[in-house]
Amino acid sequence: MDTFQALVLDQIGDQTNLNVKQLHMGDLPKGDLTIRVAYSSVNFKDGIVAINQQFVESYPLIPGIDLAGTVIDSQDGRFEVGDEVIVTSYQLGTGHSGGFSEVARVPADWVVPLPKGLSLKEAMILGTAGFTAGLSVQRLEDNGLKPGQGPVLVAGATGGVGSIAVNMLAKRGYDVTASTGKSRETDYLKRLGAKDVINREEIVDTDQTPVRDEKWVGAVDPVGGKTLQYILSTLKYGGSVATCGLTGGTEVSTTVIPFISRSINWLGIDSVEYPMDQRVNIWHRLGDDLKPAMLHEDLVEEISLNELPNVLRDILNGNVRGRTLVKLQ
Repeated sequence: MDTFQALVLDQIGDQTNLNVKQLHMGDLPKGDLTIRVAYSSVNFKDGIVAINQQFVESYPLIPGIDLAGTVIDSQDGRFEVGDEVIVTSYQLGTGHSGGFSEVARVPADWVVPLPKGLSLKEAMILGTAGFTAGLSVQRLEDNGLKPGQGPVLVAGATGGVGSIAVNMLAKRGYDVTASTGKSRETDYLKRLGAKDVINREEIVDTDQTPVRDEKWVGAVDPVGGKTLQYILSTLKYGGSVATCGLTGGTEVSTTVIPFISRSINWLGIDSVEYPMDQRVNIWHRLGDDLKPAMLHEDLVEEISLNELPNVLRDILNGNVRGRTLVKLQ
């Protein structure tokens, strides 16, 4: 394969262009492993990179913070030609050309062997969103969350992280309340396992009240902003919220009161620089006890490389639900 197709973000003067192009192997960045990419996936961050040009360190760039595929050339003894692998996070798709390409070249230190229990397709249905959801659930459980304690809230529940978190938590026996701004998606969230579905406006802090009636034993929060403010004010005594996104804003106004009067935990979730040994452990759990139950049902939509630019715009506008896969082979 001397040539291949990729989605390329380029800048000429003050103008940026996002187009599918034919590239040569010499166009790829340096790296230890060359991978024939089977699937990538679309994340909110991909839209920020490709459409808003945020986090972009240099041009031209192939976006895509996730990929799964097969090694076709290895300069590292840990991997052999034919190995099936996953790459997510680090500088993939921001400072280093990423997954929206039929071929990728990456540092071996970023690569996770495909774990038992997952196919390449399933690995990208999960992708960064699934990894983030799994890490959130693990951190919540490490801080005492157990089924039967009360309702667990998932904010932004129709998004990638939210959809997977709803299904993952429901499979593990939790009573999940899903929050969404899309009333038409109630049936979808119930199919994923949500016991209750509420409007996102019900969980927005409009008056900066530090504590309200206790509601949630735990929460997964990909939203941030005033939604997170509300969650912090309504966690039950000893409860925890795992914050893993910023679709609702980066600014949070709170006080020490809920922390010292209710002993709550605000857990920050970072998937980008998460240590490799612990990263591998999460991926093994995603193929085992944390594996969602609906990886081949209506959680997933599959698209081609040529359809990708429109989907990247849609995800920024909140018009994408669940997970979108890019099929590259």
